[in-house]
Amino acid sequence: MVHYDFDTVVNRQGTSCLKYDFKAQRGYPEDVLPLWVADMDFPAAPEIVDEIRKAAAHGIFGYTVPKQDYFDTVLRWYREHFDYHPGSRSAVITPGVVFAISAAVRAFTAPGDAVLIQPPVYYPFFSVVTENGRRLVENELILRNGKYMIDFEDLEMRIRESGAKLFIFCSPHNPVGRVWTEQELRRLGEICEKYGVTVISDEIHGDFVREGYRHTVFTNACPQLREKTIVCTAPSKSFNLAGLQISHIFIESRELRQKFKAILSAEGYSEVNTLGLAASRAAYERGGKWLAQCKEYIEGNLQYLRDFLRERLPMLRLTDPEGTYFAWIDMSALGLGRKELNDLIIYKARLWLDAGHIFGSCSGQFQRIVLACPRAILEQALGQLEKAVKEELK
Repeated sequence: MVHYDFDTVVNRQGTSCLKYDFKAQRGYPEDVLPLWVADMDFPAAPEIVDEIRKAAAHGIFGYTVPKQDYFDTVLRWYREHFDYHPGSRSAVITPGVVFAISAAVRAFTAPGDAVLIQPPVYYPFFSVVTENGRRLVENELILRNGKYMIDFEDLEMRIRESGAKLFIFCSPHNPVGRVWTEQELRRLGEICEKYGVTVISDEIHGDFVREGYRHTVFTNACPQLREKTIVCTAPSKSFNLAGLQISHIFIESRELRQKFKAILSAEGYSEVNTLGLAASRAAYERGGKWLAQCKEYIEGNLQYLRDFLRERLPMLRLTDPEGTYFAWIDMSALGLGRKELNDLIIYKARLWLDAGHIFGSCSGQFQRIVLACPRAILEQALGQLEKAVKEELK
């Protein structure tokens, strides 16, 4: 069996890397250690890189459109891994999931319409609603005994009172790491069906579910909503291909698919990234073993983090993730205001993390850490954090 290397630290500086090369432009000191943006510090699987090399060696990078055999490869992955069987022509390619969600907001709502989200949640959800001139409605998740839950009563009330007809759902949930159960999905689906709500289900982290949990595609739990659901997926998180800009959006309703494609046409988007297509096919055909070992390695990082906090920083509380490759850490026990906490992280610990308040006003005392990195990077980051926190508490 091939054993992949996840320990080697690869220098990403000087590659126009958002995570490492834009510290000053984003207002951070040049020496901060970044664990914020959701890409991995691991090279892609060799099988994928080889396929990109072959495509590059051809030397012509003209307009490229995938044929049905490409979609068959993608569909096979979702059939085998999630028992998900969308129609063979239901997939639409976009350059990213956020791009697709923004297009869906314009396709399925009108200016001024209410769109519902569930903070704390992936922060582009806020902007794709407000910057498209729609009205934001928030159904905050409930943190109970260290676990986030959906407030179904509040959800129904907000849909009823706002008249929201579109719901952007995150499954598995970023940043809190919940993998929603079928029971939770079914109850959510019943409410959406009752009020005629269309669901955009962002399932980009579906491949990153920890042992003992199972990701259920939304429409598998709520088949009655197949004609009113847009399932957003991509190889970008699973195989570290975000820069190649390719996502697969499953829209089984012909009517919704035509509306969505009309927005893409209006945006001038049609042909796909040539190298992204090659990489995506290789990922879904031959990337499974790499992904399995990657998940095992990240599980080791999570265990290291869990042990470190318990033994050396017990005042910081980890929300134990069921999925994704994030750690969502409650730092409220430090007793710091939002600005003081950010100053501690940035200027004393010399870390660049994602501050909780960008995921919603309800989470200002949290920080999100990306665990998809070599262990040495995580060790360095936690060491810097420990030093800063203990100095702060003197």
